[in-house]
Amino acid sequence: MNYEQARFNMIEQQIRPWEVLNLDVLDLLSVIKRENFVPEAYRNQAFADLDVPLPHGQHMLSPKIEARILQELAVRKHEQVLEIGTGSGYMAALLAARAQRVLSVEVHEDIAAFAQHNLIANAVANVDVAVGDAARGWEAAAPYDVIVVSGGLPILPQALLEQLKVGGRLSAFVGDAPVMKAQIVTRLSETEFRIVEIFETYVAPLEHALQPPRFKF
Repeated sequence: MNYEQARFNMIEQQIRPWEVLNLDVLDLLSVIKRENFVPEAYRNQAFADLDVPLPHGQHMLSPKIEARILQELAVRKHEQVLEIGTGSGYMAALLAARAQRVLSVEVHEDIAAFAQHNLIANAVANVDVAVGDAARGWEAAAPYDVIVVSGGLPILPQALLEQLKVGGRLSAFVGDAPVMKAQIVTRLSETEFRIVEIFETYVAPLEHALQPPRFKF
């Protein structure tokens, strides 16, 4: 397989049509080799417009969704990032290229080990991978400039919002099947938040995500 041609096609046919036009983001997709983060059995699908399977029923997000989220968050070099759901480590690598440091928390130990291996093999030095449940954030290292939630949330926990610095941004996929809203939340002050919905999609729910109250009759 010609990976460079496949990468070019991915950027031109999937990423750009999804309104990802920031040149820094597009260049980053060429530099960080997505195929190096995909499980070997799915390597030829690294650039396809699909969610590549991972163990425990988890998936890598599709390339266009990762690229769009990266563009909308506009991470800066001095910023500290929390990623919830490490997966293969690819999104952490993209974030790390723009941030000062990334803390990525994964609930499954074997997936975390896979991501850590990928990050080391690709010389990504400013990502710390932790094993644990960050469905309501990771208070030990809070507050953060940016929080990225890589799984679906039925509702957005207030605890996550409280771990953002003022001026910080959070990305999350909020709602239930069949359609979730990709949201960028900006903390404007200690008490104010702005929510912008950027597209609709569906991603697998985050394990142990906070559930809304259910009415009983």
